[in-house]
Amino acid sequence: MTRRPGFPARLDLTPAVAPAAGRARPVPATRPVVAPQGVGLDSGAVRARMVTRLAAGGLADSRVLAAMGAVDRHRFVDSALANQAYEDTSLPIGLGQTISKPSVVARMAELLLAGTPSGRLGRVLEVGTGCGFQAAVLAHLAKEVYSIERLRGLHDKARENLRPLRLANVHLLFGDGMQGFAKGAPYAGIIAAAGGDAVPDAWIEQLAVGGRIVAPTLMPDGRQALVVLEKGARELRRTILETVLFVPLKSGIA
Repeated sequence: MTRRPGFPARLDLTPAVAPAAGRARPVPATRPVVAPQGVGLDSGAVRARMVTRLAAGGLADSRVLAAMGAVDRHRFVDSALANQAYEDTSLPIGLGQTISKPSVVARMAELLLAGTPSGRLGRVLEVGTGCGFQAAVLAHLAKEVYSIERLRGLHDKARENLRPLRLANVHLLFGDGMQGFAKGAPYAGIIAAAGGDAVPDAWIEQLAVGGRIVAPTLMPDGRQALVVLEKGARELRRTILETVLFVPLKSGIA
């Protein structure tokens, strides 16, 4: 049996370099993450207000609301932008990338969970780790999270952001997200933080029967929309939802 990478794994997919696995910190996967109860941005009340706004905006899944309230978003953005962390806005995280709005992260997580009426998802693949915020949220919603990032600078930033949380069920990978991560397949869900012309075939192949892909995709009219793909035993069901704006999905590493 192939050993799955620990946290954080560094996977360089260039031909001359073999993947290297890190070592998971010795923390049980079932250990809960205890949210700080301090003052200011560390106050649970700040996150609670954000969750209240998400619920008022139509987010109904209690699992997602709890996950959003459990993660300190301000710890994933630059200190100069920390006072905007709980507003419903995307923020720059460097290298031309952004952290998605809380409402978008929550909406995509809710869509991913829609096929799982209760409990947690199994194994999930996140394409586009960014600063690591969405991976931290997914850690509360899935038994295992593989998150792949093509930009080394962001991969390293996410590793530093996530390290204090000691999330033993999160595995960080450095590589080409368009290729997915076959060694971790099949996945109960795949979620993308970047939008391409179409959902890559590799993702569909690595998705388990009964699983879902939630990804922004370019429409024929030039707009970008959220698309949900549900994989059945004999067919692939495609649902086009609301218009969104994500950074472009790119291949390769940098």
